[in-house]
Amino acid sequence: MSRFAIAFFLLAATGTLQAQEAAPSTIHRNTQVYQTTPEKINNLVHTKLEARFDYTKSQLNGKVWLTLQPHFYPTDSLRLDAKGMNIKQVALVRNGKNSALKYTYDRLQLDIDLDRTYRRGESYVLYVEYTAKPNDFKTKGSAAITDAKGLYFINPLGTEANKPTQIWTQGETEATSVWVPTIDRPNQKTTQEFYLTVPAKYVSLSNGKLVSQKTNSDGTRTDYWKMDQPHAPYLFFMGVGDFAVLKDNYKGKEVSYYVEKDYAAVARRIFGMTPEMMQFFSKITGVEYPWVKYAQMVVRDYVSGAMENTTATLHGESAQQDARQLTDGNTWEDVIAHELFHHWFGDYVTSESWSNLTLNESFANYSEYLWREYKYGKESADAHSHEDMQGYIMSGSEEKDLVRFDYRDKEDMFDAVSYNKGGRILHMLRNYIGDSAFFKGMNVYLTTNKYKSAEAHQLRLAFEEVTGKDLNPFFNQWYFGKGHPKLDITFNYNDAAKQVQVIVRQTQDSTNLFQLPTAIDVYQGNDRMRYNVWVKNRVDTFVFAAQRRPDLVNFDAEKVLLAEKKENKTLQEYAFQYQHGRNFMDRYEALAAATEAQAEQKAVEMLMQALNDPYHELRSMAIQNLDLKKQAVKTLAEEKLYAIAQKDPKRTVKAAAISKLGEYGFAKYVPLFRSAISDSSYTVAASGLEALSLVDTAAAAAELAKLPKTGLKGALAGAATRVMIQAGDESNAETILTNFEAMPLNQAKFESMVPLIQYLGKVQSLPTFKRGIDDVVGFVMAIPEAYRGQVQGFVENMLRQLSQAKTTAGQKEQAAYITSKIADNFEKKSF
Repeated sequence: MSRFAIAFFLLAATGTLQAQEAAPSTIHRNTQVYQTTPEKINNLVHTKLEARFDYTKSQLNGKVWLTLQPHFYPTDSLRLDAKGMNIKQVALVRNGKNSALKYTYDRLQLDIDLDRTYRRGESYVLYVEYTAKPNDFKTKGSAAITDAKGLYFINPLGTEANKPTQIWTQGETEATSVWVPTIDRPNQKTTQEFYLTVPAKYVSLSNGKLVSQKTNSDGTRTDYWKMDQPHAPYLFFMGVGDFAVLKDNYKGKEVSYYVEKDYAAVARRIFGMTPEMMQFFSKITGVEYPWVKYAQMVVRDYVSGAMENTTATLHGESAQQDARQLTDGNTWEDVIAHELFHHWFGDYVTSESWSNLTLNESFANYSEYLWREYKYGKESADAHSHEDMQGYIMSGSEEKDLVRFDYRDKEDMFDAVSYNKGGRILHMLRNYIGDSAFFKGMNVYLTTNKYKSAEAHQLRLAFEEVTGKDLNPFFNQWYFGKGHPKLDITFNYNDAAKQVQVIVRQTQDSTNLFQLPTAIDVYQGNDRMRYNVWVKNRVDTFVFAAQRRPDLVNFDAEKVLLAEKKENKTLQEYAFQYQHGRNFMDRYEALAAATEAQAEQKAVEMLMQALNDPYHELRSMAIQNLDLKKQAVKTLAEEKLYAIAQKDPKRTVKAAAISKLGEYGFAKYVPLFRSAISDSSYTVAASGLEALSLVDTAAAAAELAKLPKTGLKGALAGAATRVMIQAGDESNAETILTNFEAMPLNQAKFESMVPLIQYLGKVQSLPTFKRGIDDVVGFVMAIPEAYRGQVQGFVENMLRQLSQAKTTAGQKEQAAYITSKIADNFEKKSF
């Protein structure tokens, strides 16, 4: 799952008859609940499903045959997860005949009395006929998954304009059991056969291989999908709709892309690197892509970013980008890599419990680094890694272990710890043991546990087998511990002793000291000496010989530590680091220091130099951070920015330069801004429109009038919305709100939300005002909960100020509506 366990416990003596699937444990620890790994009493072996879809009721009429075996102990009963269903028949199948069984059902679980006691190795087949009613089942999602009703009918009656009719499923964490009775636990593995009866005009997709299709006399078609390799129930998938299907292949295996027909022409520009990714991931893991096919489907109204259903990944509609959006690069490429790598880490070997979720998600997260490193170079990978690390640090998750059994709900595991922090820990492990050992360790883990479930200790054992090292200290610290180091690093030089002294203080909670292997590079001119050291204590002092004062002492020289660092480097040292540093983060840190010191000439010189940095993200960083309130900076930068706006090979850098030139407010740049608006890049066009609005509002309004009122995408949609908002004309309210509602959940939407709230201050129409407030609150509540707190506080403060302004203006109904929305949504939430 891209950018996201209730366990069961029953003690039984050897040979004791097991009464049911185990009941929930309630071992309380510090207001949390200790969640045990789900006990396996009966094992799923095979799942055969016949499914028909009732579009008028948004229901599934199903028949399922489950082949099961006792896991170890004899048992005379079975508990299945079956959420919110109508159960019509439960029977045992023997010699082709059904024998009714006694059962009880509480709308969540189906408790069945078997016909006799079954022992280990004995199989039995259970038949259940039922109706799944997902819209009637009420539950909640997680930070990564905003809803958990399992089966989704999108525009089933075709009444919503400009929205296709689709069906799709979302199983993680335990929502597959909303549409098929099963043992809905991640440590179960089953093969499957799905017979999906769908309208003949639509295509279907499911796990495994499409074996046959049968046309029925009632205008439907039955598609038979067969999955011969076992996988977990949360990875079951069904998708139905009117899709264009484009096909590639990888070593004879079908690789397909299911997209809306409007995107067929660009589908390969979005997904076309998939075969190369499959080849790369097969190489680094030493395990060939293990499944019979790989399909990717894009759907509407998806409740997450994407989901790694085995052989049938599902993507949200943000994956579908038009040709102009793709001019700036494929923003979905990281997600495509992430979900594909899950087919090794998550699908092939599965976390045995949600407590161990990071075994799935940290590797998928780190695959984004690995793919970028291979395809685009280490700087791209390091930039992405830094962004992910900041996402973890800003999430305020220091009190959470990576592998944790104490949590309130399984959905709480889908956070920046399991994903971002886990990925950074893998990066540190790779640096510590070396590339060869790291990739061989992955291979041993995968091959030892293939088609099984695993926990973090099995990962440790795999790496220990390869390296011969005792990795308990590393795993105890990072996998079974919390937080991260906060380091205060000072450098001193002793002229008399000809020694450089590096003092490292750990300033985090004194009860939690980290042991950190790291490298320190000491530079004297072009000469660099590396020292490998261990930081272990509250205060560590390292002393190295140096014939003269070093030009730079570079702690954590490879920039791999998951840590917050404070260093006493001078601006001159940062300038040297920018010039001589060996990686992206060396230059990033130097530019961050220069940004804060633009009153000093050395800092300005560094930023000017960075305008020509070989890596585009650092060029953009330098541009965006220029402080034009300082005349010296403004004068030095203008000509360079103009040249970048015209000639930089990277469209995003050109856009940054155009935006910065807009701050100058000079009419001489109007032709540049006008020209940018028609650029094939949405990002460049958006920058041109907003820059023009700063210089000539009438000209910006004229250019805006030439653009379509709806259907804009990417950055241009956000820019157009913001320019209309700034104009303050209430006649544009319908367009403004429609565009805002259509924008995906991203930074551009946040940037549009702030002026939208200001715009609502001018709106007189009560229905329009309410719709706008609903849009703002809806945007906040759609942000994953792990990241929502800071945004919510900011927005709530703005809304309270708006309410006060409306009260002062005598618009009491509008003020009251704001108050009610805050009370209903924000005040009932805690973070």
